[in-house]
Amino acid sequence: MWDEGRRTLLAVVILGVVAGAGMGWVDRRPQAPLPIPAAPTESVSLLRVHVAGWVMSPGVVEIPDGSIVADAVAAAGGLRPGASAEGINLAASLRSGDQILVPGPGESVPGSGDGRISLNRATASELEALPGVGPVLAERIVGYREQNGPFNEVEDLLDVPGIGEAILASLRDLVKLP
Repeated sequence: MWDEGRRTLLAVVILGVVAGAGMGWVDRRPQAPLPIPAAPTESVSLLRVHVAGWVMSPGVVEIPDGSIVADAVAAAGGLRPGASAEGINLAASLRSGDQILVPGPGESVPGSGDGRISLNRATASELEALPGVGPVLAERIVGYREQNGPFNEVEDLLDVPGIGEAILASLRDLVKLP
């Protein structure tokens, strides 16, 4: 049925297909994986803040720049049961080197041991106890501190609208800076 020429031709075609497939299989080389682009890295400025007192893990914590007291307390594991956070401004801004002291049950608010009020930690209601400082001026002091950061010296109070030399003189011995 099949003559010799056709059989030879069919054998050559089959042999060619098998040889071509074999060459394709042998030529397969593992390709180098495509490089994965590295995720862009942001340089985040960190603050180092000392959190002490009634927190779960007291010590120095590193938190992103722009963090507030609540972030530092959270980084220290949060408040221990019985901790008194009423005297702490959890929304206050921080800078590197600040210390936060969380009082325990029955302990006084940090910085009140000598009777002077801390300009950088006092609440508006605590500031109202100062002579010549009413609710409006107390809110201005707290607002100025939150807007511009902690006071560096008592004389910085002169930058608060409504405080002049006379009020500053009456406050100088009643306030302190940490």
